[in-house]
Amino acid sequence: MTTTTLAVLVPLLPFLGAAAGLLLGRTAPGFVRPLAVLPTVAAAVLAALVAVRQGGDGPIDASTQLTPTGSVPIDLALHLDGFAVLVAVLVGVVATCVQLYSTGYLRDDPRYPSYAALISLFTSAMLLVVYSGDLMVLLVGWEIMGICSYFLVGHYWETPEARAASLKAFLVTKLGDIPFLFGLFALAADAGTFRITGILSAVGSGGLDHPTLIALLLLAGVAGKSAQFPLHTWLPDAMAGPTPVSALIHAATMVAAGVYFVARLLPVFAASAAALTVLAVMAAVTMVGSALAALAQDDIKRVLAYSTIGQLGYMTGALAVGDRGAAVFHLLSHGAFKALLFLGAGVIIHAAGTNSLAAMSRMSGLPKRIPDAYWTMTIALFALAAIPPFAGFFSKEAVLVAAEHASLGDTTGVPSGAGWTVLVAGLLTAVLTAAYATRLWLLAFRGHGPAAPQHGKQPVAMNGVLWFLAIPSLALGLTVGHLAGWFDGHALTPTVTTAVLGTGVALVGGLVTYGAWRHTTAMAARPPIGAVAAHPEESPAVSEAEAIATHTPAYGDIASAPDPADPGRLLLGPLHRHAAVGFHLDAVYNTLFVRPVQAAAELVRFLDREVVETYVRGAGTLPRLLGAGVRRAQTGNVQTYLSALLAGSVVLAIAAVIVAAVGA
Repeated sequence: MTTTTLAVLVPLLPFLGAAAGLLLGRTAPGFVRPLAVLPTVAAAVLAALVAVRQGGDGPIDASTQLTPTGSVPIDLALHLDGFAVLVAVLVGVVATCVQLYSTGYLRDDPRYPSYAALISLFTSAMLLVVYSGDLMVLLVGWEIMGICSYFLVGHYWETPEARAASLKAFLVTKLGDIPFLFGLFALAADAGTFRITGILSAVGSGGLDHPTLIALLLLAGVAGKSAQFPLHTWLPDAMAGPTPVSALIHAATMVAAGVYFVARLLPVFAASAAALTVLAVMAAVTMVGSALAALAQDDIKRVLAYSTIGQLGYMTGALAVGDRGAAVFHLLSHGAFKALLFLGAGVIIHAAGTNSLAAMSRMSGLPKRIPDAYWTMTIALFALAAIPPFAGFFSKEAVLVAAEHASLGDTTGVPSGAGWTVLVAGLLTAVLTAAYATRLWLLAFRGHGPAAPQHGKQPVAMNGVLWFLAIPSLALGLTVGHLAGWFDGHALTPTVTTAVLGTGVALVGGLVTYGAWRHTTAMAARPPIGAVAAHPEESPAVSEAEAIATHTPAYGDIASAPDPADPGRLLLGPLHRHAAVGFHLDAVYNTLFVRPVQAAAELVRFLDREVVETYVRGAGTLPRLLGAGVRRAQTGNVQTYLSALLAGSVVLAIAAVIVAAVGA
């Protein structure tokens, strides 16, 4: 088979698996798991084969006209460059791990067939985005992902949290997609084509008339899809969905799509210095704000959600300083260790029976209970904190090196202010990232108190996936020298300055957090005032499934009470309460947008009920009264009818005489 044929099969196989899973989910449930896993595995293998064949050489393009439009044509096109083939491998591998993990995590879920089919469709849509060479075809995959995320985040639809989170994710991302669509149309109007190769050629020849407007419109969609400030608020709430869904969204699909899109069309954004400056500021605010929020979260999945937002900020920061190689490298590295973190968090939640770090800090024995999750999550947290030689160190240093070059004016077309903005924010975020990673590890695995009740062992598939993802989390950075061809020939090696700075600030953040934890540990020796139970078995009964689905602490008020051992409270001080609620951005949106829309809807409802319906009812009253009168006249008495006819004739005769007399 040719490389293009194999590339067509990569998104097609998960799509066929999704269709077959939906059709056979009820009639042949025994085929659901093979149909979920095997097509995804095959797609991952084929994606790896396509990457090997592409070899980091020049792009491979193939196309056929999808439909004649009479103006700008739409083509079913492939564009396989080094970035596309590597990201496709990431998507295939993470999706395979999620499908395998889900066979154990949701083994007793009655809605598993539809869940597995949606995961396959989600994967297929992301692969379509990655391989597509036409922006309209890319938009199809872009929108399918939004629909799939709505259903997957709302998988536990019985809970109000899941229903609200799925609706919020859908609406916020669609809010960004509206200007994104206009940006695509404006870009095609200037370039005369939706083909990525044609657009890049037009940019190179100066064919874009409105680069700043186009770039800013497109950035709105990217901010929504990749959860960047100010459209990032949907991502922490999306943790109400199953943990494997969180892993897939955060590591390889949905949020990665926006970063990948900008990397694909970076010359379009680089054509406008204003757009790069906006992108740099957006990345800086996202990085620092999300890291502060992560340091204040109690829900382990929300900590990781804010962590994803911050790491995506690193990627958009690399793009803002004109280095798409560093951005995509960090996308690949982050995909490996973030998938591992979320899937490991699922094991921890299963073992502890709660999402609450405060509750976990009052338990002991979790590392012995779940050694696989303990060791693999430790590796992933080292990678997240960018400690050498883990993968996150190399990819994050690549971003800092790119920012350093831009700040010194070594990058053509990039404002030095954008470089300094990304560099300073990146170093500050490195301190905070190490701090919240250390905090998560200490609270989850170094708790004090009685052991949590036994919830049974985790399936082999879940633990096996963790160790598989630990390999790239540890070793991916060591292979970057062999992947230079896939990254535009860019070596992406750290410099001494950024390596020392990045590692130094990370170590400072981790050590300060550890010192704060040691200082506050003694305060956790007894339950805080207001706790209702000293032991898990004495607390109100909440099932493990309910705790996982609703984020309800499984151990009563003792789990949700403020944790005196939490170093985040000491480090953030009075800022903690603001960071814990995302700096009140949801409240601002609620005041500025939600309440006015609800008030307008209530006004329309009132006008419809009290005004429009009143006129409608009035218009029907007269015919109804006339009909009632006519109905009463129908007595069935012939003499009455003749008398009425005679009276009417007399009246008409008199009227005729009067009219004739007046006329004379």
